[in-house]
Amino acid sequence: MSVVPAEALPGSALAVDETAAPAVAELGPRARLWPSLCAVYRAQLSRARVARIPLLFVATFQSIGIMILMRGVVDGGAEAQAVVAGSSVLVVAFVALNLLAQYFGQLRASGGLDHYATLPVPPAAVVLGAAGAYASFTVPGTVVTAVFGCALFGLPVAHLWVLVAVIPLAGAALAGLGAALGLLAPRPELATLLGQLGMSAALLLGVLPADRMPEAIRFTRDLLPSTYGVEAFARTFGPHPDWAFVLGDLAVCGVVGVVSLAVATWAYRRAAVR
Repeated sequence: MSVVPAEALPGSALAVDETAAPAVAELGPRARLWPSLCAVYRAQLSRARVARIPLLFVATFQSIGIMILMRGVVDGGAEAQAVVAGSSVLVVAFVALNLLAQYFGQLRASGGLDHYATLPVPPAAVVLGAAGAYASFTVPGTVVTAVFGCALFGLPVAHLWVLVAVIPLAGAALAGLGAALGLLAPRPELATLLGQLGMSAALLLGVLPADRMPEAIRFTRDLLPSTYGVEAFARTFGPHPDWAFVLGDLAVCGVVGVVSLAVATWAYRRAAVR
């Protein structure tokens, strides 16, 4: 009696068709930018909430202290408008530029970028999500600083609603710059130094009235992304604001934000593959 394997039987369910092509596993759909961005934003917001709130108080008190100090040498007019606007945007610079540069510098040094590289999210979602989370912490401090400054210098508060545009646009420009500095710096100490220098530039070039600066310093001031947010906010304190110039400053701030976030995304890709 001969024994025939079951796989060789024509009617058997176990018969193997050698001509059949091997099954190819289907990959899941590629992660889209917006859902990935929202997920990273919520994760970063939850993680940084406890650690960053004390630093937000520091940034707010720092800006309020600067305005109190400047009150002794500035009486009012355009100089007071520049001080209040610059101090308000300084809160954004402290968090979005300084702290974000430190965060990405430490993340790169500790190997944390490897974790994000394994996630099925676009690189832009990581950068935009982290930048948006850090910029969100600046909203209450900026509003408190602006209201306090208006009361201190006797400026009108009718157009404070322009902060709805100034905060996200200036925050995007400064957050993109901070992320790029942190990702491109070879050492976390250098990223911290660059973030501190950027915040110092926003302090000196944004808070001090531009009319008292030398011409060379004014040119450097025009290169700083936060300058256009300061100018847009300061123009709204006048009795009849020129909204065309306000929109122009906000547009420049928005373009700089797009460019800086694109550079930060490129820097993230560059750092993640190393």
